Amino acid sequence: MLNAGSVVRSMAGRDKHQFFCIVELSRDSVKLADGKTRRLEKPKRKNLKHIQATTTILDLEVVNTNKRLRASLKPFGEL
Repeated sequence: MLNAGSVVRSMAGRDKHQFFCIVELSRDSVKLADGKTRRLEKPKRKNLKHIQATTTILDLEVVNTNKRLRASLKPFGEL
């Protein structure tokens, strides 16, 4: 189940195998940010079929800056 704050892995595109946090969720796509290449101010739109969910959900009220988002995603892989 995908929610805002869920950590997902990109499975297609030039950002393949990178981890992102869902910032916004719509019916057929999501907006993703990682705090480095895709900032919270300008998230990347991605189709739902091109992402894979993890079991981790971040609290977006706590992870409200790019620096905190990068720190939260660091255990998943190199940013």
